[in-house]
Amino acid sequence: MTEPRPKSFALIRRFALADFITLANAACGTAAIFACLHHLDEDHRPDLIIAVLVLLPMAFIFDAADGAVARWRRKSSPYGGDLDSLADIISFGVAPAVLGFTLGLRGLWDALVLIVFVCCGIGRLARFNVTAEALSDERGKVAYFEGTPIPTSLVLVVVLGIAFWQGAVGDALWGGVLQIGPGKLHPLVLMFALSGGMMISEKLRIPKP
Repeated sequence: MTEPRPKSFALIRRFALADFITLANAACGTAAIFACLHHLDEDHRPDLIIAVLVLLPMAFIFDAADGAVARWRRKSSPYGGDLDSLADIISFGVAPAVLGFTLGLRGLWDALVLIVFVCCGIGRLARFNVTAEALSDERGKVAYFEGTPIPTSLVLVVVLGIAFWQGAVGDALWGGVLQIGPGKLHPLVLMFALSGGMMISEKLRIPKP
């Protein structure tokens, strides 16, 4: 007896409207990464302008909208929380790190800091998913964030966007560049270290709207 063939797009049919908005967040983050890579390959300035001014801000809007839509429709899928975390790590973890690398944070120590930043974002989201139920009130709503939410990395994108607009890229990045042992460090990359540390902090408690 043959097993029944799985139905095409069965997974997608289980998605709620909010899940598709979450996927739009991930799509914007991925497109921003592609724009950075194209700029590295072709030195195409409009790509970075689109990434900084359009794609990553749109990812932020979609990230805020998916929860609002889920509450409005009072409908969500079992995949919503995990989808949101995966989309956020693309748009607000990997994409800002790639943008920083693209604009000149390419020294050995820069790269290590960017990697740690992304790992902090992953750890922060994993912690939230595990502890969300314990932090929820009687209505099932999480009262506060432990550590800064990962979308706050959009602040880093704004700083890098201003630097790009002023031509402060490469070794001309604000703060210059230091040679430390076998590699280079741009002090500006330390804002990624600060952001990552704030995300995984258990002492920072931020009320959740």
